[in-house]
Amino acid sequence: MALLSWKVVHDGKTPPPGEVVRPDERLSWPRTTGIGIQHVLAMFGATFVLPPIMGIPGNTAVFFSGIGTLIFLIFVRNRIPSYLGTSAAFIGPAFAIYNSGGDLGNVLFGVLTAGVVFFLVGALVNAGGSDIIGLILPPVLTGTVVMLIGLNLAGPVAYNAYWKHDQWLSLVTLTITILLLVFLRGFLRRIAILLAVVAGWVMAGVMDGLNISNAVGADLTTPVDRIAWQTTTPGGKVVTLGDADWIGLPDFTAPSFSLTAMLVFLPVVIVLIAENAGHVKAVAEMTGADLDKDLGRAFMGDGAATTLAGAFGGAGTTTYAENIGVMAATRIYSTAAYIVAATAAILFGLCPKFGVLVGSIPAGVLGGVTIVLYGMIAVLGAKIWVSNRVDFGQTRNLVPAAAGIILGAGDVTLVVSDKVSFGGIAMGTIVALVAYHLFRVVKNPEDGEVAVVSPTGSHRITEEATFGEVGYEHPDAPPSPRPGQDTPSERTDRA
Repeated sequence: MALLSWKVVHDGKTPPPGEVVRPDERLSWPRTTGIGIQHVLAMFGATFVLPPIMGIPGNTAVFFSGIGTLIFLIFVRNRIPSYLGTSAAFIGPAFAIYNSGGDLGNVLFGVLTAGVVFFLVGALVNAGGSDIIGLILPPVLTGTVVMLIGLNLAGPVAYNAYWKHDQWLSLVTLTITILLLVFLRGFLRRIAILLAVVAGWVMAGVMDGLNISNAVGADLTTPVDRIAWQTTTPGGKVVTLGDADWIGLPDFTAPSFSLTAMLVFLPVVIVLIAENAGHVKAVAEMTGADLDKDLGRAFMGDGAATTLAGAFGGAGTTTYAENIGVMAATRIYSTAAYIVAATAAILFGLCPKFGVLVGSIPAGVLGGVTIVLYGMIAVLGAKIWVSNRVDFGQTRNLVPAAAGIILGAGDVTLVVSDKVSFGGIAMGTIVALVAYHLFRVVKNPEDGEVAVVSPTGSHRITEEATFGEVGYEHPDAPPSPRPGQDTPSERTDRA
């Protein structure tokens, strides 16, 4: 299908119950614009909140997310509806660079490196097929890396950078976030993080008015100023909301070479692979289209978008699950709506006043929402294990995951020299990856079958349990029945 060319269906009106709007179709432009704005609101929560956490100007990140979305749609030939928003997976490596004395330029070099590598992975998959991903990065490894990144963010970022500097506002925002996710329904629930940020912002103003201190252990009557309505540019200039222009280019920053950043950011590629592959699979299930052959193109599109962002000062991008929710609710999969959303994001990025507004989010508000966001990343790793039935009765699965997670969660750092070090995320990923494939190469015979305790005695877990369904085989038992087939005892009882 040609880009920027869609077939108008249902007379341009809302589709009747049971009908859908496919990626190469659209409604009238006013209705398409309305759906596009919904996509902007859906991605708003994370795309607009996460960049300031990494020291990246909000409007710069949003600007490149819009451009990145257009790039993605070109690479996938308009077949995969998706918005590319800021990825939380880049936060851990960014803080590792800052904590080691690096600056934003080093962080951007790491983002650029991850983008280039991801693009090359996409080219490899596009040429050799998607099966290569399963061989190199089976579910046990992708789940491990996703989990260790989420856990790695808990202490250095969620607590040390935000929570402990304003514990009461963080607690209030966390409570608001949980309550919104409990009670909201439909579209409002999908933008719960954004609503929590707004509510936390309001509470910050209320707490300022009541002179409730934001310092741990401080006098609760000490006046504070949580909302400063200003931000600091990458060049160190403080810009207030009143001084910022309504229209202007975002702040562009060039990356600066850092070998440490290059190594620390590489594990993020594994997360991007998992996120993009999951998105493509979800879209394929919703639309009924076979998108396996487009997986490599999706990787290349996100890789190119991330590379461009890193080259000029933006944040790394990924496909957004939030926008899948909008498609599931509306049954409108038109990529025309994403063109609208991308255009709106670019316009937001060209408003410096908006960038100052995003950059002035109080630390306590970020402390509350990051607890939920980073926890969700960690739990997503466990979800990957469960969905793929990873068997931790197998030593070759258990040991790499166990070592990798502890290295990541503990932020264990290996210092090679003054300029080169491996932080917790890089260390955990490398150890898990090397250990797993070492187990696969050596093939210790004791890993082929593992004794487990069950109500009927000792069983053996077969070799196929690692990548497929877990198969249990009793030494003296006949072959297990297929799903829906009676067991010998059931046939005897029925007779």
